[in-house]
Amino acid sequence: TEAFGRYLDLHELYNEFINSKFGSLMEYSAYVGTFAQTEKIAHNLKATRPYKEYLEHILEYLMSFLYRTEPLQDIEKIFTKLESEFEEQWINGEVPGWENKGTEKESVLQESAVDLDYYSTVEELVELGPEKLKEALTARGLKGGGTVQQRAERLFLLKHTPLEKLDRKHFAKGDDLKKEIALIEMKMKRLCEILDEVIVRTKENAEKKLTLTYEEMEAEREEEEVQADSESDDEDQQIYNPLKLPMGWDGKPIPYWLYKLHGLGQEFKCEICGNHSYWGRRAYERHFKEWRHQHGMRCLGIPNTKNFNEITSIKSCL
Repeated sequence: TEAFGRYLDLHELYNEFINSKFGSLMEYSAYVGTFAQTEKIAHNLKATRPYKEYLEHILEYLMSFLYRTEPLQDIEKIFTKLESEFEEQWINGEVPGWENKGTEKESVLQESAVDLDYYSTVEELVELGPEKLKEALTARGLKGGGTVQQRAERLFLLKHTPLEKLDRKHFAKGDDLKKEIALIEMKMKRLCEILDEVIVRTKENAEKKLTLTYEEMEAEREEEEVQADSESDDEDQQIYNPLKLPMGWDGKPIPYWLYKLHGLGQEFKCEICGNHSYWGRRAYERHFKEWRHQHGMRCLGIPNTKNFNEITSIKSCL
């Protein structure tokens, strides 16, 4: 359990990992200490849908934990900055854990080099033949299928358009999947940096539990609950909060100006989330990406895409 935000509860993710093709058997405590070290997993096992789904589950949980324990942490702002850094690193083959992608591509490009400066028309490229065109396209991460004419036209696009500005429809799907996975990994690692102390505490607690008997574990759990209740009682007695403002990361009411700025007195209800209330516009907009709303949409059998943002009524979705 999370013990009121002291620890992460990674048991479901741990079970998903050890029962997957990309995972391996290990103690829960070892998993807690290494789950963010994705570079240890072979690339051929990472470029798969199951691995991507597993990563998404980790990211969903870490975001949910942060929203609940550090509500003023601006995750959207962190991710926006990270995404722009990622785009540049990906083009240059410098994304941590995916550096080989760039060097591999470079060596393949040299082997199948087609200097477009020497070709002024699509017809001239057609003369290279289907195999040479396919090599040149796949080396750049582009689709290599189609007729000779289509391959030549696709390659000729690069004569006047840089690779990074080319329409995504021309790229091979495998490369897109790798890029999506690499971005999720980067986001997950960034959240792990923020939660570093909690992760260390969770690992130490898991290691400690390996040496405890069942009775000792139960006694410790009860002690934690009593301690949390008494701390809560002490806070209720000591903290003067007549306006009933939300608590900040330091356990004290947030400033009134911040409360007004974020409109935290405004309530938004979502039927898809089981009529759960969200306070403030920002929390409401953010919840469409959170686990509770995603779970509700899955139960309705509807993909949680941007088209359904701002829709909170079950009837409107169906």
